[in-house]
Amino acid sequence: MPLVYYLLLSALLFGIGVAGVLLRRNAVVIFMSVELMLNAVNLTFVAFAAHLKNLEGQIFVFFVMVVAAAEVAVGLALIVAIFRVKETVFVDEINLMKW
Repeated sequence: MPLVYYLLLSALLFGIGVAGVLLRRNAVVIFMSVELMLNAVNLTFVAFAAHLKNLEGQIFVFFVMVVAAAEVAVGLALIVAIFRVKETVFVDEINLMKW
């Protein structure tokens, strides 16, 4: 399969992720959109690694997955902590940083 198909799919997934981050107000959905963007980047790395017959892209994918796992662990802990205090996960209603 040509490299262009993978890049187009990656761009589509990344665009959906950006739209989810910008348009949605639920913190959990925003986190899922960020994960979608990271997976789109991973798809690009793997596609280029396969096309160039080089393993460096797959090593970058491993690091991105580690960062994504850490982001999910910290992010979900923060969402649970905020939900216990504010009883909402909508980012418009969370104003903990405001004076």
